[in-house]
Amino acid sequence: MLSGRLGLEKARIPHADRHGLVWLDRGRLDVEDGCLRFVTAGGGDLAAGSYQIPHQAVSIILLGPGSSVTHDALRLLARHGCALAAIGEGAVRFYTAPPLMPDTSHVARAQVKLWADPENRMEVARAMYAIRFGEIVRTRDIEVLRGQEGARIKRSYQLAAERHGVVWRGRNYDRENPTAGDLPNQAINHAATAMRAAACVAVAAVGAIPQLGFVHEDSGQAFPLDIADLYRHDVVLDIAFGAVRESDKSGDSIERATRRRAAILMRQKSVIPTMIDRIKLLLGVEKEVAETTRESE
Repeated sequence: MLSGRLGLEKARIPHADRHGLVWLDRGRLDVEDGCLRFVTAGGGDLAAGSYQIPHQAVSIILLGPGSSVTHDALRLLARHGCALAAIGEGAVRFYTAPPLMPDTSHVARAQVKLWADPENRMEVARAMYAIRFGEIVRTRDIEVLRGQEGARIKRSYQLAAERHGVVWRGRNYDRENPTAGDLPNQAINHAATAMRAAACVAVAAVGAIPQLGFVHEDSGQAFPLDIADLYRHDVVLDIAFGAVRESDKSGDSIERATRRRAAILMRQKSVIPTMIDRIKLLLGVEKEVAETTRESE
């Protein structure tokens, strides 16, 4: 390994196209000028020096003995989907293994059983839409449900805008240029991102499998996206349109106003605890989880 960029390109690479892993020990993993950097005094496999780590081009960083990592480094790794594992000398011990949570597989096993059976999978999806619509849904066709969702969310946008006194010109979202939309559209994007993060916490907390969604399919965070969408009609829009008004008054950027409002409202509304309860309800594991909790006490 060489000091500096290690000879790898800076462009962000899709995870499926990444290669290899990086071993680090006896140093500090930190962020400097937006780049991941490892500073070591030597004594291990690396010579003393400062190394810029290509976190966008590898799948996992293995952090060996005598090392530390900063919060900022963890944030950057999470943002780019690069895993981090703490290991023993030569990887003879594996000290971190996702997910980090109580030692039970009840939720994961229940999720797999429901997901693997087409009929049961559809029933969970219908239950999710029933929560979102506030009523029992009759159809068992996922495309029909998605169509109904589209019509309802359009109406929800308009109602939320009127409730907060915000001018609404319709949903306009360009994935290639997310800041191109007006303030309400940008706020919705930021609020949805915050809600997805909350869902990731809830999914990890119960030991569910992020990749196995019932409505969403292709994403590696399909199940968190399913759970986040349960709050799309009310909490997300309340955060977003309220943030537009707050941004107008305070002069803060729409991202900062949205993130601040999201933090406050999600705590006030106990969003993550209710997410956890809903996951258990949807997967039918309330009894098993409660029994496991009692046994561990």
